[in-house]
Amino acid sequence: MIWNFTKMHGAGNDFVVLDGVRQALELTPARVRALADRHFGVGADQVLVVEPSSHPDAHFRYRIFNADGGEVEHCGNGARCFVRFVHDQNLSQANPLRAEIATGLIELLRHDDGTVSVGMGGTRFTPADVAFDASGLESRLEGADTLWQLPLAPGERPVWLSLVAISNPHAVQVVDDVDTAPVATVGPAIEHHPRFAQRVNAGFMQVLDAHHIRLRVYERGAGETLACGTGACAAVVAGIRRGLLHSPVRVDTRGGTLTIAWTNDQLTLSGPATVAFEGRIDPAYLDRALPA
Repeated sequence: MIWNFTKMHGAGNDFVVLDGVRQALELTPARVRALADRHFGVGADQVLVVEPSSHPDAHFRYRIFNADGGEVEHCGNGARCFVRFVHDQNLSQANPLRAEIATGLIELLRHDDGTVSVGMGGTRFTPADVAFDASGLESRLEGADTLWQLPLAPGERPVWLSLVAISNPHAVQVVDDVDTAPVATVGPAIEHHPRFAQRVNAGFMQVLDAHHIRLRVYERGAGETLACGTGACAAVVAGIRRGLLHSPVRVDTRGGTLTIAWTNDQLTLSGPATVAFEGRIDPAYLDRALPA
């Protein structure tokens, strides 16, 4: 069976989106890696799948697979593409649309201008919430936030991190300039640090003013992406808790602009959802696409 797919992106964070409602999918980690490969496959940061939901309050189930083949809990930019895909493919015209994800339900609203707002759910801030071993580490209070000092490789300066769980785990640091921040080296060092039992998304935030930041994120299982929706939310929440930001906040990523609002514990992500192209691929090809 040939699979139909749609290539989409949300502020440059790009996805292969698959309809698992009207076509049968046997999506293995190896097939995900092949689909996401930018040389031998379609190319994407994540592969998104729309499936029927067993939850009585959800229209669909929404699943996210990173480029390394692992399934993750949430992707805010992907969620916006998810709702546009569902509407464009006439799977449903419900608006708002409710989706079941690995950690519960989210609500998505598509606006007349084509942008989408996503209710991102709850936020949590303890080391346990991001599977972080904080034993023996130095910490300090900043506003309502607790920062943790994480040692890196010998010879490298430790970093001070805010810990934020928004379905998936994030560690956010403030930097003077995101253009010169060592994302390519410190990002993977944080992601794979042994104190994070389930790995972590590493955010690098530059505060421009109380309502405006620049952001780069080294994503767990995907590397640095042009935008990260949950990473933008985590950075804004951390900044508000530290007294650096006030809602709403404009987040400039390398792929585009997102808007985050956090009031009365309600967290909302807004931004674009763009279709790049549609295509067809043989899953049998995916089984042999990548070099051994």
